[in-house]
Amino acid sequence: MGAIITIANQKGGVAKTTTAINLSAALGQTGKKTLAVDLDPQGNTTTGYGIKAAEKRALKPTTYDVIMGETRPVEAVRKTRFKNVWLMPSTQELAEAEIRLLKFEHKTLQLRKALLQIKDDYDAIIVDSLPSLGVLALNGLAACDSVIIPMQCEPYSLEGVAELFATVKRIKKSVNKSLQIMGVVFTMTDKRLMVNREVMKTIRREFPDDAIFKTEIPRNVKIAEAPSHGEPIVYYDPGSKGAQAYASFAKEVLKRL
Repeated sequence: MGAIITIANQKGGVAKTTTAINLSAALGQTGKKTLAVDLDPQGNTTTGYGIKAAEKRALKPTTYDVIMGETRPVEAVRKTRFKNVWLMPSTQELAEAEIRLLKFEHKTLQLRKALLQIKDDYDAIIVDSLPSLGVLALNGLAACDSVIIPMQCEPYSLEGVAELFATVKRIKKSVNKSLQIMGVVFTMTDKRLMVNREVMKTIRREFPDDAIFKTEIPRNVKIAEAPSHGEPIVYYDPGSKGAQAYASFAKEVLKRL
């Protein structure tokens, strides 16, 4: 049985989607059959795996159809051109789910019900959640076994992480008793900046060692370039510091599974 991991942070711009894309690609490179689920109406994970905007608009079925119960999850999954990686794509249509799901009796459990149907088909399912704590994001938390929290080392990020920890605790108590926080991963790090060093020091002081990944993802121009080429960094420039960091991160994730 595979593991379902949601990449979550209600704060935008913390490399959440970048982490979802590159972790799933790096896991695939290790030989693990991996599914990336795009749970963000912006569809950046979909684009990051090489599906262009014009093609994306015509995609059917997508995560939206799955989460609304209008199609079987296996029908929305497509093989990518990258080793051992499959994708459940997203389009802007998914934004409608935030409203439509409010009428559902079990509105936060729609993704969970769907992914349990295909969980055994993969070694890992990586869910890229959107930057919010709305009903779609709560679906991502309710569906997973564990959460990875990407965190940019800036002061406002501290408040966001504390709020997300509290939300995870509520979800665990109410609808997903097996939910665990796998850890916080520092992203876009630049240790030349004092603010980076101070925030990292504060987080390490407030959380136990096993709540923080040892691997840090550096600020790297190649990581920023890769999405425009529709490739994960581990394929776009495997020799770059960013690619090496995500390869290391994937190995660390596998040890924690």
